[in-house]
Amino acid sequence: MSVRKKTVAKVRRAAVRLPPLEAYAGEAEPDGDYDGLELLGLDLAGQDGSGARFLDCAVRDCGLDGTRLTAARFLDSVLDGVRGVGTDLAGAQLRDVELVDARLGGAQLHGAVLERVWVRGGKIDYLNLRAARLKDVLFEGCVLSEPDFGGATLERVEFRDCVVTGADFGGARLKDVDLRTVQRIEIARGVDALAGAVISPAQLLDLAPVFAAQLGVRVEDPS
Repeated sequence: MSVRKKTVAKVRRAAVRLPPLEAYAGEAEPDGDYDGLELLGLDLAGQDGSGARFLDCAVRDCGLDGTRLTAARFLDSVLDGVRGVGTDLAGAQLRDVELVDARLGGAQLHGAVLERVWVRGGKIDYLNLRAARLKDVLFEGCVLSEPDFGGATLERVEFRDCVVTGADFGGARLKDVDLRTVQRIEIARGVDALAGAVISPAQLLDLAPVFAAQLGVRVEDPS
């Protein structure tokens, strides 16, 4: 009897095609409406753009230290080379977005909604995605240090050629999450939530001590 191999649903990757853009040199404003603009090399540190809407925009090489973008919406937009510590995107919506070569620390995206998002390159430390919803999200060639997916929902999410260390999946719900090509993976918490993910045989060996600890199994050499 033949056994049919179950396939992993493919991520529907974001493909942003920007129109001709107009340069913007102003500041972030609460509930601001940004349409067809390029924000290039701006220092937006400490500014408040909560509730703002970015449609068909490019945010390039901008400083986002402590920038408040809670409940902001990024639609059909590119964020390229952004950097900052403590950027607050709690409750934000990112749909059809490319995040390229970001350098972020402690970015807050708890409760955010990410749909058709492509995170490519860069390094993000202490990314907070607690209770967020991720659908059709591709992490490619990036470094994620201690990301927090606690209580999040991940559907059709792929980590391709990434380094993921200290990840927290506690209480997360996963469906069609592909970890097979992760270069290095360390799970600090929530290994029991990995149902719905697919890993490679080599990763299974690497994660065996974590799985054993979760089951309460001791692994010792015979005396």
